Amino acid sequence: MIITAVRTHILEARLSQPFAYSRAWYDTRTAMVVEIETDTGLTGWGECYGPARMTAAVVQSVAPWLTGEDPLRTDYLWQMIYARLRDHGQKGVVIEGLSGIDIALWDIKGKHFGVPAHRLLGGPLRTEVQAYATGLYRRKSGDPLRYLPEEAALYVAEGFRAVKLKVGFGVEEDAAVTRAVREAIGPDIALMVDANHAYDSIAAIRLGKLIEPYDIGWFEEPVPPEDLAGYRAVKAALSIPVAGGECEFTRFGFREVLTSQSIDILQPDTCAAGGLSECKKIADMAEAFGVRYNPHVWGTGIAIAASLQLLAVIPAHTPVSLAPVQPILEFDRTEHPVRQSILLQPIEHAGGVVRVPDGPGLGVEIDRAALARFAVRP
Repeated sequence: MIITAVRTHILEARLSQPFAYSRAWYDTRTAMVVEIETDTGLTGWGECYGPARMTAAVVQSVAPWLTGEDPLRTDYLWQMIYARLRDHGQKGVVIEGLSGIDIALWDIKGKHFGVPAHRLLGGPLRTEVQAYATGLYRRKSGDPLRYLPEEAALYVAEGFRAVKLKVGFGVEEDAAVTRAVREAIGPDIALMVDANHAYDSIAAIRLGKLIEPYDIGWFEEPVPPEDLAGYRAVKAALSIPVAGGECEFTRFGFREVLTSQSIDILQPDTCAAGGLSECKKIADMAEAFGVRYNPHVWGTGIAIAASLQLLAVIPAHTPVSLAPVQPILEFDRTEHPVRQSILLQPIEHAGGVVRVPDGPGLGVEIDRAALARFAVRP
């Protein structure tokens, strides 16, 4: 079996209502999907997190290196691409492009052997994963002290046992909103906050001190990803666990994060940090350092499926416990017309729990009509 073609699909959809996190407004959702064909008729699908046109350019540039190669040699192909671009792309869009390619290769590998990718990654430790609802972004109109608690309560009514609130809009406002959301969901629902690295360590610590009484599950990206010293300062000052890693790449980048002891919970994005091949290695490193691993997920059903295949094989955070703490899935609840539309069978939650797809490869089938409907035309 050899690779005969590598294609990219840039997808885009306008939103009915813009929303914001701490650093930008969204009025459009985009995605970049990788399709790899083989001479046996098997096709693999992957997804790249990041700027869609840039990651598409990376994949298109790399495509000639893949044509004629054996798609089952996933580690070899990963190392080949990384080595050829090492001088220019140890992080960022190059690795995001490589991630989508790697995920598509694992999809082919699973289909070739007729098993889910998690069977080839070591075998499943679980068949379903608890999910937390990501939402609670800012809107153009209305009072966040009213609409955010109402939105959080809706997620709880759907069955989610954990929700994540976007912060980074000013320390006092963040503290007030966090309190309002906690009061709306009650004491038994996990509440995490995510600043998207809006603060320096001084402001992040001040906010953390104000929200510590509200039993926060983690404080995500309190400071910029380059500022590991700032992460250490926040971690040392607060009782709230510190999380981050969606802006870090490969085992080499996470080696520095882990050896610096700056983060309690790693959050690599499978579609950005190097794909399934690399994220399994990062997860193994995290286990060796006693650091929890909960992947960042912000994409279409392909990204969700790839993350679930990895989550199936990640050990429990507390493996020797009679009641182990399990890794959890980020489940985006914001508007994203492309997300589930490109799957013939969408990945849904039931009471805040998501089953790991058990079909071959990623376990999902792509709706080509939806790809055409959302395609960005040159």
